[in-house]
Amino acid sequence: FYFRNKHRPFLLFVSLLHVHTPLVTTEKFLGRSRHGLYGDNIEEMDWMVGMLLDVIDKEGLKNTTFIYFASDHGGSLEAHRGNAQLGGWNGIYKGGKGMGGWEGGIRVPGIVRWPGVLPAGTVINELTSLMDIFPTVVHLAGGAVPQDRVIDGRTLLPLLRGTVQHSGHEFMFHYCGVFLHAVRWHQKDSGTIWKAHYATPVFQPEASGACFGRGICPCFGDGVTHHDPPLLFDLSQDPSESNPLSADTEPL
Repeated sequence: FYFRNKHRPFLLFVSLLHVHTPLVTTEKFLGRSRHGLYGDNIEEMDWMVGMLLDVIDKEGLKNTTFIYFASDHGGSLEAHRGNAQLGGWNGIYKGGKGMGGWEGGIRVPGIVRWPGVLPAGTVINELTSLMDIFPTVVHLAGGAVPQDRVIDGRTLLPLLRGTVQHSGHEFMFHYCGVFLHAVRWHQKDSGTIWKAHYATPVFQPEASGACFGRGICPCFGDGVTHHDPPLLFDLSQDPSESNPLSADTEPL
């Protein structure tokens, strides 16, 4: 690695294809993991991220470099090669990649490192968005976001520095393609997070939590169920979206 801009501000964007099919692993990492090709890819991604961090450290840039590591969606459940499942695992969260509303498709890791400014080991349980990266980078560069259009992102810096306690997002809208599938509301005075699903994918098989019959869940048509009234969940009490609320169970 060679830093031409070592003494000036720089933006390095690295888009890794690693936990995405087809799983292309270099020979050095084949068989490194107990979890097949998918695990091998994670091992290789981990090594690549480590190489980047090592260079930043060796160049003396650790305390002045803001690093953000995230995924653009949750693990794909339907990915396979022959009979081998190649997709990720989304823990307690329902659904996965390609599903506009379920938490398993939109809840992703967000890991930040900036030793000169942010204390290590801090966990922030506030909802942010990948749209927030743009205003955050503009803020760090001393710029101003465009004023001639609506910018949906919010700078992450006040939240990360602890100068505010809550995310700038009160509402978040979750689309599948151009179709609105769900909306969440972070009720600030109580900390409760409500989520309403207007449409959800039809799982195949029904109890699988995925669309194995189609290979990926569709966003509209006969592959989705429309809900009127919407399916309502209290994510602060039910993060796995297992118990839809009704007027009888939740009068509020």
